[in-house]
Amino acid sequence: MNLSLTRRGATALLLLAAVSLTTAGCAGHRKEAFLHEKSREHVYRKPIGEVWPQAVALLKEKGFSFRAGKEGFEAQTEFKMEGAPSSLGTTYVAYLVRGVQKGPGQCSLEYWKRISTESRGADNTTGRQNEVNEAAPRTDTGNFNRDEELEWELIQRADVESATSLKAQAEKIQ
Repeated sequence: MNLSLTRRGATALLLLAAVSLTTAGCAGHRKEAFLHEKSREHVYRKPIGEVWPQAVALLKEKGFSFRAGKEGFEAQTEFKMEGAPSSLGTTYVAYLVRGVQKGPGQCSLEYWKRISTESRGADNTTGRQNEVNEAAPRTDTGNFNRDEELEWELIQRADVESATSLKAQAEKIQ
């Protein structure tokens, strides 16, 4: 048996496996990007009054509490810790959810995510620990970004027919 042919064969198989994994990952990413794009543009063929309770319930199920605020189809959550606290920075997330009437019996829902990071400063140089009431500085990104993953999750709950159709379209993406 020729050893160099065996090595070439093994190298070729390894290269083929690496290329397959890379392209499979790319296809998965393209499908996810497609679903996120469609989530941003989605118009429910239902009145806002039917979709709104599900939009709010989705955030409540994820542990968010709502601030008292505006009437109608706009609500904002309190900040909630995301992940474990860390001396490098603790991340907090809040949401703004908006429902927009698009026409008779049609609406769209948008989830806007706001991220804030709180970093714990080192103990002071006097040898005493920081007091509990000494607030740590919080860095706020100051802007909201659309959360297409959450919007996609709502579509799967509130508009199963459209979600099924979008999944079928996504499966055709190579």
